Amino acid sequence: MRSIIFLAPALIGMALTASAQQAVLKGSVKTETGDQLPFANISVAGAKTGAVADRTGAFILKLAQAGTYKIKVTSVGYKGTEQTITLLPNDTTRQDITLTGNGDLQEFVVSASRKRETLDEVPSSITIVGAKDLAIQQGISNNISNILANAVPGLGFSSNTTGNAGQTLRGREVLVMIDGVPQSTPLRNGGRDIRSIDPSAIERVEVIKGATAIYGNGSDGGLINYITKKATPGQPLSGQTTIGANTQLKNAQHTGGWQVGQLLSGSYKKIDYVVSGHYEQTGVYKDAKGVVLSPDYGLGETQLWNAYAKAGYSINTNNRVEVMYNFFGSQQRSDYILKKGRYPDTAAIGVFGTRPGDPEGTPYNHNVNVHYSSQKIIGNTDLDVNVYYQQFYTVFSWGDSFKDGGQSTISSDKKGVRINLSSSFRAGNNIAGDLVYGLDILNDKTAQKLTDGRIWAPEMSMRNLAPYAQLKTTFFKHLVFKAGAGYENISIDVPDYTTIISMNNKTGLYTEGGKNVKGGTIDYNALVFNAGLRYNELKYFKPFISYSQSFSVNELGRTLRSANESTVSLLKTKAIIANNYEAGFNSTLGRIDLEGSYYISTSKLGANYTLVEGRFEIAREPIKIHGFEIAADARILKNLGAGASYSYIEGKIDANKNGQYNDKEDAYILGDKIAPPKLTAYIRYQPVKQLNLRIQMLQAGARDRFAPDAATGLYTYGKGPVKQFTVFSFFSDYNIDGHSSVQLGVDNLFNKDYYTVTSQWNARNENFIKGSGARVNINYTYKF
Repeated sequence: MRSIIFLAPALIGMALTASAQQAVLKGSVKTETGDQLPFANISVAGAKTGAVADRTGAFILKLAQAGTYKIKVTSVGYKGTEQTITLLPNDTTRQDITLTGNGDLQEFVVSASRKRETLDEVPSSITIVGAKDLAIQQGISNNISNILANAVPGLGFSSNTTGNAGQTLRGREVLVMIDGVPQSTPLRNGGRDIRSIDPSAIERVEVIKGATAIYGNGSDGGLINYITKKATPGQPLSGQTTIGANTQLKNAQHTGGWQVGQLLSGSYKKIDYVVSGHYEQTGVYKDAKGVVLSPDYGLGETQLWNAYAKAGYSINTNNRVEVMYNFFGSQQRSDYILKKGRYPDTAAIGVFGTRPGDPEGTPYNHNVNVHYSSQKIIGNTDLDVNVYYQQFYTVFSWGDSFKDGGQSTISSDKKGVRINLSSSFRAGNNIAGDLVYGLDILNDKTAQKLTDGRIWAPEMSMRNLAPYAQLKTTFFKHLVFKAGAGYENISIDVPDYTTIISMNNKTGLYTEGGKNVKGGTIDYNALVFNAGLRYNELKYFKPFISYSQSFSVNELGRTLRSANESTVSLLKTKAIIANNYEAGFNSTLGRIDLEGSYYISTSKLGANYTLVEGRFEIAREPIKIHGFEIAADARILKNLGAGASYSYIEGKIDANKNGQYNDKEDAYILGDKIAPPKLTAYIRYQPVKQLNLRIQMLQAGARDRFAPDAATGLYTYGKGPVKQFTVFSFFSDYNIDGHSSVQLGVDNLFNKDYYTVTSQWNARNENFIKGSGARVNINYTYKF
C-alpha cells in the first residue's frame, strides 16, 4: 500500500508531462487544381496513429508527443506523398497538402450516387468526357450528338439531324440532365433532349451506363449529365473569346457558317460567377458529292443561341448557395424543301423551295436551378437542395400525315425539388462509408400539339414523389460495396381528348383517328433496387459487378395519340422496369489504361415501335439486350498517344412470352433501339510544344437481322439493313502565345460518301439521307 502511495505522484507527473508534450497537426488535402479532396488517408511513419480527411478535405491528427515526423498522405487515383513535419509541443501546426493525379482514374464523378466520389468507388461503367476532350471534339463539330457519339462507348450513332432518334444508350432510352435538371420528355419522347445545350457552356459530361435506380423516370439505359462550367478560382476576372468559321470543302457555295462566343469568369471574396454567350449560324449542308442534304430535321441553315450564367455565394466554409440559368435555342430558316429519295437506291435531298409552316427546331429551352449546400449540417451529415424549373418547346417539320397537313410540337414544363443528404461514418480503421438519402419531387406537364392548336397527344400532368437511399461501405480501403433503392410514386392526369385524324401509311387515306377518349388518372408505384461491388487494390486489375433496376413510363404520349379505346383506363399503359446485370474491370498496365464490361438488360415489358395497318403502335413483349464494351488508351511516348474502343449491342423480343428468346416466333429488336457495332480510334501527336495534332476514326459496323416484307418486298421501319462505313476526322491546335490559339478541325476528312445509320434502318424514302461531306471548322481563341 505504501509503495502505491509513493508511486502515484510519479505516475501522475509522467502523465502530465506526456500531456504537455502533445501536438496537433491540422490541415486540408487538395488536388493540383485546388479542389478539395475528401477522405484521403493521413498516416505517420512508424506509428499506429492516423486520420482520414472529411468530405471537405480537412483533417486533424493528434500525436502523443511533439517532434519531427514523416507524414504520408494517400488517396485512390492520386500519387501518395510523404512530408517531414516538425510539430511543436502543446501547439497546433497548420499544413495543407496537395496530391497530384497518377493518370489512373483520378477524375471525380457526381452523377453515379448524387455525391462527389472517385471512379474507383463506383461499381458500374462510367464515361467522363472532360474539358480537354470536349474542346477537341467541339473543334471538329459543334453538334453535341456528334461529340458524344465519338466519345462514349455504348451510345448510338448521331443521326446528323436536330434529333437523336436511334441514339440510345446500350439499346435503351437515356435520361439527359443539365446539372441534375432533367431535360428528357419520357412522357412523349421527341428525341431532342441530347441537343438541349451548347457545348460552350459544358465543363464535362458524365455518362452513367445501365439502368439507374435513384434517378427516376426515363433512365432505362442510363443517364447523361451535362455539368456546366464553374468559375476560375483566385481571379477576379478571366475570360475567353472565340470566333470561328466553317464550310464544306467540296462545292462550298452557300455552305459557309460562322460562330462567336464569349465567356467571363471570376471570384471576389465570397462571390464567384460565370457568364457566357454563344451564337452560331450554319450554312447549307451537302453530301460528299456536293448535293444538298434533306432540310427536314437538318442542321443546315440554322441559327443557334446559348446564354449561360452561374453565380455562387459562399456563406461560410460549410454553406454555399448557387444559382444557374441556361437558355438554348435553335431554329432552321432554309431555302430548301425535301425531295424524297427512293430507298435503297436514291437519297432524299434538298431542292430550292419555300418551306411551309413555322421554322423548325427548338425555339427555347430554359433551365433555372438554385442549389444550396451545407457541409456538416448535423455531425457528419451534408445537405444539398436543388430547386429547379425547365421550360422546353420544340417544333418538327411540316408533314402531310395529318389531314390538311400540319406541324407537330412538343412542350414540357418541369418544376422540381431534390433534397439530398449524405452521412459519413467509420467503424474502426478498416470500415468506412456513407449513406446518401433524400427525396425527389417533380411535376412534369408534357403535351404534343400541332402549331394550329390541334391536339395529337393531350397534356399529361405527372406528379412524382420519389424517396431514395444509397449505402456505400469501403472495407480495408479497397473493397467497395454499394446498395440502394428508390421508390417511385407517380400519378398522371390525362384530360378527355379526341385523337387527331391522320393518314393510314399503308393505304394513303385519312382514315385514322377521330376517336373520343375519356381521360382519367393513371397511378404507378414501384420499388427499384441496385447493388454493386468493386475491388480496387490492384492497379493492374480492378474488377466490379453490379445489378441495378430502373423505372420508366416510356412513351405514354404515343400510346394516347394512337388510342383505339374509349377511355384511358383501357389502354396498355404499364410501366417498364428494366434489370441491368453487369461485370467489368479497369486496369493500368504501365502506360496503357484498359477498361471493359459485359452486360445483360431485361424487362418484362418492352416499348418498341411496330407498324400495324400502316400506323405506329407500341409493342409490349418482354425483351433482352446484351452487349460488351472495351476501351484502351496508350501513352506511347511523352508526345505520342493512341486509343480505341469497341461496342457491341444486340437484343431480342420474346414474342410468345415463354421466357425464351430463340424460338422461331421471337424477333430481333428494331434498329431504332439497337445500334450496329461501333469502333472508334485515335492517334494524337505533339511535334512541338505549341502544336497538338489528332486524327480519329469512327466506324459503324453492319447489322442485317430482318427480311423484307413478304408481300411488297420492301423493308419496313426499323428493319433496314445497315452497311458498314468508316469516317475519319482531323483536329489541330496551335498555341500562338500564352493567350492566343488557333484550332483547325475537319469532319469527314477523306470526304466519305455514305448513308447515316439512322437513314439505313429507317428504310423510308423521305428519311433516306446521306452524311455530310468533308467540312472544315476554323476557330481563333483568346484567353485572358
